[in-house]
Amino acid sequence: MSMPEPAPTSPTPPAPSTTGFAAERETAERLIAGRARIEAELAKVIVGQREVIEQIMIALLAGGHCLITGAPGLAKTLLVKSIARVFTLKFARIQFTPDLMPADITGTEILQDDGAGGRKLTFVRGPVFANMILADEINRTPPKTQAALLEAMQEHQVTASGVRHPLEEPFFVLATQNPIEMEGTYPLPEAQLDRFMFNVVMDYLPLADEIKVVTQTTAGKPAAIEALFSGEDVLRFHELVRKVPVAEEMVRYAVQLASSSRPKQPGAPDFVNEWVSWGAGTRAGQFLILGAKARALLRGRAHVTSEDIQALAIPALRHRILLNYRAEAEGIRVDEVIKRLLAATKPAGKGA
Repeated sequence: MSMPEPAPTSPTPPAPSTTGFAAERETAERLIAGRARIEAELAKVIVGQREVIEQIMIALLAGGHCLITGAPGLAKTLLVKSIARVFTLKFARIQFTPDLMPADITGTEILQDDGAGGRKLTFVRGPVFANMILADEINRTPPKTQAALLEAMQEHQVTASGVRHPLEEPFFVLATQNPIEMEGTYPLPEAQLDRFMFNVVMDYLPLADEIKVVTQTTAGKPAAIEALFSGEDVLRFHELVRKVPVAEEMVRYAVQLASSSRPKQPGAPDFVNEWVSWGAGTRAGQFLILGAKARALLRGRAHVTSEDIQALAIPALRHRILLNYRAEAEGIRVDEVIKRLLAATKPAGKGA
């Protein structure tokens, strides 16, 4: 008598792997522990400007671009170069001038010998093929040349003669502009301004810090900056930032801040209808949440709070809100409008 065949059993499902979680935790711990070291390295050459450094760092961790506005001589170029050294990123500086052409940024095709007696078109890469681009005085070049950066900033690629040339990752653009000298400048179009995650304003230092700067820069050669991270680390930080959980009410709060800046829209405050010609778009909410996630990580938290969003509202919105002539006549500044928006817009559970 034959014995019955045993019933087939389904294989035991493997236990969930903790490898990914452990790697993410290690990356987060490296970032949190490295924050103080980054600040210490930058302090070798940069005095003060802690808020500016933090905002640029947040944009770097979130994968966004920055517009840096400040008067000449405030160490904007030095700051960007120093951050590139800390993260071991390939740095390129492009001086924007009225005669700069798009090909001077992206690259161009030239005829070269092909080794077989003939010639062929070869694409020669421009300075945009680096990890960190300093677009110095970007508003001194015509809109046609400014627009050469649009594809690079949005798509991380350059197209020449129908051929796509991917840029090196990670890729950041940090553009500077001088707010004082407006003669011979070309204001950035709104479409390009919207590509920048933050508009970071560098102001003059307090007297004590300025004395320290003069003392350091006239006493000897500054200490060398130590490289702490690599480009691969930065890419891992990008992935980690996007995995930080955020509550729905925090997303709603960020979106409400942006939408409340649009005149003639439901829920727009009276002062917005009175002073604002154009408000922030959807990218503002996206960048607010991404920046808030990066800020939370830097502070050792795995969740976003309303404080994170409020701290980044001014740099994220100031270049996305266009004031009208009435506001200019009354001496109203964009930052003041944003502060009023913050006071008028309350996160869920915080009361009206």
